[in-house]
Amino acid sequence: MLSRALALLAAAVFSLSAFAAPQAISEGKDYARVSVPQPVATGNKIEVLEFFWYRCPHCNQLEPGLETWLKKLPKDAEIRRVPAVFRPDWMPGAKIYYTLEQMGQLSRLHRKVFDAYHVENLNLNDPDVLGDWAAKQGLDRKQFESIYNSFSVQSKAMQGARLATTYGVMGVPSFVVDGKYATSESMTGGEQRLFETLDQLIVKARAERGGKKAAR
Repeated sequence: MLSRALALLAAAVFSLSAFAAPQAISEGKDYARVSVPQPVATGNKIEVLEFFWYRCPHCNQLEPGLETWLKKLPKDAEIRRVPAVFRPDWMPGAKIYYTLEQMGQLSRLHRKVFDAYHVENLNLNDPDVLGDWAAKQGLDRKQFESIYNSFSVQSKAMQGARLATTYGVMGVPSFVVDGKYATSESMTGGEQRLFETLDQLIVKARAERGGKKAAR
């Protein structure tokens, strides 16, 4: 009888712990303060920057969880994805991103670019392979290639590269909240803790802006 009571008590404690508030984040462990805070491009909304690379296996693994987390993003926060460019071979991925953005196809094909690299093992850095892939997605191949090779897309890719340097980003995936606080899965030690950290940094940024949480 006693053992059954203890088992029930343990189950109750476990159940309560499952719904307990996440542990408070710690500066220097879960996140770092940006040495020189940067202006945001989201106006009145709290900016969440994601630095990524399509060919990065960690970015690919994080994407499903990130998509789920973004569905719960408060209305006063906004994600900005920035394809990092640390080496010349990262540039094609950045150009793919901005080409799809300009074509209005980013929401439909962002995840499929990850799949092309990591599931289908396609080398989208090869222009011919990339053109075939774009056509397969129902895009006008000539239009896609024209935008991909345009000065505007090249400029956006370079701006993203400079932004990563400005924030001192050393690897991907990495995040910066409201131009002030940087975090990453390598800092937090896991995906769940990363999202908890981002949630708390959004709250922190909101408080510093003197605002209240917007209704979802």
